Amino acid sequence: MMAYETLNITREGYVATVTLNRPDVRNAFNETTIAEIKQAFSELGEDDALRAIVLAANGPAFCAGADLNWMKKMAGYTHAENQADALQLAEMLRTIYLCPKPVVAKVQGDCYAGGMGLVAACDIIVAVEEANFCLSEVKLGLIPATISPYVIKAMGENASRRYFLTAERFGAREALRIGFAHEVVSTETLDAKVTEIVKALVNNSPNAVRQAKVLVRDVVGQPVNDALLADTAERIAQIRASDQGREGVASFLEKRKPAWLN
Repeated sequence: MMAYETLNITREGYVATVTLNRPDVRNAFNETTIAEIKQAFSELGEDDALRAIVLAANGPAFCAGADLNWMKKMAGYTHAENQADALQLAEMLRTIYLCPKPVVAKVQGDCYAGGMGLVAACDIIVAVEEANFCLSEVKLGLIPATISPYVIKAMGENASRRYFLTAERFGAREALRIGFAHEVVSTETLDAKVTEIVKALVNNSPNAVRQAKVLVRDVVGQPVNDALLADTAERIAQIRASDQGREGVASFLEKRKPAWLN
């Protein structure tokens, strides 16, 4: 794996942790960070030795969005340059969202603007009680366009309409209420809660977890018609016949651990 300027990547057992490591700028991202996150998740997603990825951050803030120096540079971009630049961010977010491994966001501090897109692209979001969230783009005359597919999926249309338009800051409890966060915990219990969730992920069939992630993505919003029934029936038929599907059922019936836990 390549060396990274803006990230720390560690591995322990079946789990990799990708840590944003620009605490001096509240982990705001620039072109380098965007490229490195995309590269990291591309590589880790294809690593058969891994079963889960944690996205974390160093310092008091999780991510403040775009780096000020990067924003200054963007101010002089042509339309074509702005479009190409935004597409890089969009592709980075899509790489996290489509990552074959489950991704847990470990939000230890404030998460603003593009940082909310990073978190929303993850599968499971755990935040500390002190964390604040904000979609601040309209304050700057901008809109959260690139991150919108993920944020709207995470917090729903109704909440997105409010917070996209008002740019109000809201706390972790509100993030939990609107469905953006899955868990809100104290700073002291953050590590334990993330470890607990990761352990649950690691103990499951790696193939089934991967297919379940795809299932949610493919089924959401689909009409319940004959095509969907046929599609879901085909998916369960295929996974029942898979090696891990057969092993999982056999181990359950024989009251033993499945092979992926040995």
